[in-house]
Amino acid sequence: QGGSSSVRAQAQSRSEDGPPIAAMTARFKKSRHLRGQISNGRGRIGKHRKHPGGCGNSGGQHHHRINFDKYHPGYFGKVGMRNFHFIKHGKVKPIINVEKLWSLVSEKTRLYYKEHTEKAPVIDVLQHGYMKVTGKGQLPEQPLIVKARYFTKEAEVKIKAAGGVCVLRA
Repeated sequence: QGGSSSVRAQAQSRSEDGPPIAAMTARFKKSRHLRGQISNGRGRIGKHRKHPGGCGNSGGQHHHRINFDKYHPGYFGKVGMRNFHFIKHGKVKPIINVEKLWSLVSEKTRLYYKEHTEKAPVIDVLQHGYMKVTGKGQLPEQPLIVKARYFTKEAEVKIKAAGGVCVLRA
């Protein structure tokens, strides 16, 4: 009997505290008490059959409809429009706030252009993996040229107020 050894091994497995977990003694099981009773406590009329209501989620629109309507409303049917060739990365626009724009260039560069105001640094956010510039935060009063695919109105106002320029690029 190969199957009983695994049952014994499970019964003797240790709990977290240490002593082995005792399995229920076979002679106290209900099935021992019911030996000889023809229907084993399951009733003569209804009979204990394999899957009397069907397997799994069967009958959701038929004999189990009340349960599905009561506890799982909206389980059946469709909603929305189908998009046959859905490209998941098509709508991704990594954003950067204006307060973080100067972090894309070194502090040394910022100080250089603070002294040499006739020129302004070009910050191409696409090269750093961003597409959209949004308007959160403050910019230092220092001109800069920002290249991006998208600018919010607030970002554009703040960049221009600092003396900078917004350049759109593909």
